[in-house]
Amino acid sequence: MIALIRGTLVSFNDKSCLVMTASGLGYEVHVSAMGLQNMPGQGEELELHTSMVVREDALDLYGFFTRDERETFNVLLNAPKLGPKTALAILGIFSPSQIQKIINTEDEAALTQVPGIGSKTARRLILDLKDRLGFISPQHEDPRPAPGPRGVRQDVLAGLTSLGYSAAEVTPLLDEVLEKEPDLDVSSAIRAVLKEKAREKLG
Repeated sequence: MIALIRGTLVSFNDKSCLVMTASGLGYEVHVSAMGLQNMPGQGEELELHTSMVVREDALDLYGFFTRDERETFNVLLNAPKLGPKTALAILGIFSPSQIQKIINTEDEAALTQVPGIGSKTARRLILDLKDRLGFISPQHEDPRPAPGPRGVRQDVLAGLTSLGYSAAEVTPLLDEVLEKEPDLDVSSAIRAVLKEKAREKLG
């Protein structure tokens, strides 16, 4: 089993990233929407805690920035009738500690925010996951964007993806903008990227 991948981020799209390890092997790793927002720039170092899902026709790797995320993903996979795509979608919206709180408080409404999860599925998940997320400390601090350029970068990516742009589409432009003007705040950086995007369309 491949439990950890460390290497250089080659590229990423809306669903996965390609990581080149020091041995020369390139791994395609599926990541959550939250994971995509936290991606470093292309060519930068990246470390992911991974879980391998074996199917009849494929072997898929799913990657996470923390062990808690990976372990929560594995617990979700053990719930009846819950596949890796839905498990990843849950972690794309909620952190491990948020999921723990949702299960403990039986918050069905929160779970139904996830595409593909209705009230019936939410109720079943709450029953199935009771007492199975104890490995997450109640005092667990979820990673947040760091202050400074990296934090701004993540917030800008989140803002642009909420406008309908893919992370892969706008990341190169964002990197260029922040390289030229590293002290931009979030709103100014978003405007700068949108301006560059408009220039691209004009050709």
